[in-house]
Amino acid sequence: MCRGNEQTGAVVNRAEFSLIDWIRSRVVDRDPVKLGIGDDAAILRSTSDRDWLLATDMLMEGTDFTFPPATPRLAGRKALAVNLSDIAAMGGRATAAFVSVALPIDRGVEFAKELHAGLLDLADQYGVVLAGGDTNSWHGPLVINVAVVGEPASSQSVTRQGAKPGDWIFVTGALGGSIIGHHLTFEPRLREAAKLISCVDVHAMIDISDGLAADLHHLLDQSHVGATIDAASIPVSDAARAMTDGVSPLMHALSDGEDFELLFTVAAANGPRLLRDWQDATPIRCIGRVTVEKGCWLERDSDQRESLPPLGWSHSLKD
Repeated sequence: MCRGNEQTGAVVNRAEFSLIDWIRSRVVDRDPVKLGIGDDAAILRSTSDRDWLLATDMLMEGTDFTFPPATPRLAGRKALAVNLSDIAAMGGRATAAFVSVALPIDRGVEFAKELHAGLLDLADQYGVVLAGGDTNSWHGPLVINVAVVGEPASSQSVTRQGAKPGDWIFVTGALGGSIIGHHLTFEPRLREAAKLISCVDVHAMIDISDGLAADLHHLLDQSHVGATIDAASIPVSDAARAMTDGVSPLMHALSDGEDFELLFTVAAANGPRLLRDWQDATPIRCIGRVTVEKGCWLERDSDQRESLPPLGWSHSLKD
């Protein structure tokens, strides 16, 4: 049996095992990870009676990043960051991550190490343990999938389903033009989400990955409500204003996607207090109101209102 495997060319991929050993040497297990890299599955210790949060995203070279302008380190960082952004949108804190990669066979071990170094640096920054995963190589482009485990930062998670008529609609940061570089270097809003939850009762929240208009529609659909948005209140980024493709800065802010800011709603009674008491390097802005009437409307001035469709990234497949 063993000799048969040898004759058909089955060999141990020592480079892969060496890479796994290198990654393991960079990781220190801590709660809730009781056992991380090195066995058939990780063991996570339950630290409370709260729900677990699970998020996963697959990123592909040519779609989510290209080399250049991305580097292997930035690609690895982004692969974890998009998942941390999802945990933040649920009002949670991340605890452990699992990483699976299909590495281009011609790029070598140093490429793989740089990829994981970017991921590990961000994991350390946010107290996340890399608890396992899988590595493969092939003749295609880089594919990297990260799954993150977390738990709510308060007694329960924040979902897309809780927006109520009359709520004020807020966003963090500024929007648009992420393709210039922000989509590779953004900071997932974990700190901001935790601070928001400690300040007010956040009714509904989502991170802006597909685009402000698209993700707003996701939240409204899940909550069975509508919204009116004030165009002048939307925080447009400097990058969006610098674009020279003939698209307006406002349209970039509404539809570009990959801003990874938080879009959330709070009761009208709490809106003024949140604006008054908010103290953080990341600004927040009220951009509209939730309505009983279904649909989404963009107000450019007091007498001009137009329907706002779900503009943004579309994950489409051919029939």
